[in-house]
Parts: sequence; structure tokens; C-alpha cells
Amino acid sequence: FGNVVDHCFNACIDDFTSKTLSSRENGCITRCVQKQMFSRQRLSERFQEHNAEMTAKMQQQ
Repeated sequence: FGNVVDHCFNACIDDFTSKTLSSRENGCITRCVQKQMFSRQRLSERFQEHNAEMTAKMQQQ
């Protein structure tokens, strides 16, 4: 999870003159985190699918 924070912070935050996020930064952070979480979820699903395929192949032998 730390990598998501680092990635999205570096990609979205560029104005350090205020304590609060601008609306642009806030939107960017929201989209970035959603995209990262979706990608990780999909990767996990594909890994599980691959594992199931490998298990089935091993059982056939």
C-alpha cells in the first residue's frame, strides 16, 4: 500500500504553498488510488486464475 501512496503523491501533488489539497490535486489522488486499487485487484484475480489452471494441469498428469 505504501507504493500506491508514494506513486500517487508524486504524480498528483506539486503545490506545497497550502496545507490543503487543491480540487485538482484531490481529484488526481482519487483517480490515481482507484486506478491502482483496480489494477491490483485485477492482478490478484489473474493470479488466482493462473493458479487454478496450473493446479488443474498438475492433477491431469
